[in-house]
Amino acid sequence: MLQSLKEANKVVGTKQVKRAIMHDEAKQLLIAKDAEPRIVHELVALCDERLIEVVYMDTMKELGKACGIEVSAASAAILK
Repeated sequence: MLQSLKEANKVVGTKQVKRAIMHDEAKQLLIAKDAEPRIVHELVALCDERLIEVVYMDTMKELGKACGIEVSAASAAILK
């Protein structure tokens, strides 16, 4: 999954992910387990409402690396 994530059409970061969910562009949400709950709680709730799959990664550092960026990431979304 990690290799396919680098190649997937995606957005990274809470603001961009929220925008993608609100515009019905996201098909899967990726959340780091060590992300601040207050930051990602709204994203998970939006995905529950819209029946979008939520996948949890172990760490923010791992999620950032999987997305092909050099910084940690709390959330990412794979686009339709």
